[in-house]
Amino acid sequence: MTKLLEQAVETVRRLPAADQDTIAEAMLGLAGLGSADDIDPEHLDDVLAGLVEVERGELASPEDIEAAFRSFG
Repeated sequence: MTKLLEQAVETVRRLPAADQDTIAEAMLGLAGLGSADDIDPEHLDDVLAGLVEVERGELASPEDIEAAFRSFG
């Protein structure tokens, strides 16, 4: 385990249990990136289409991303 990860784990240990679980779920999800096993079959076509767009270099601009986040309030 790297020093940075050890520091992160120590920090998370001081949080309430519910927060620890939320962070653990996020970590497990990130560690499993690239695994199609975790993708809901209903969303798989959209995920694959998005990956093709990324391969073609079709990425959202920072302005588009900011606008999307603003739309969520």
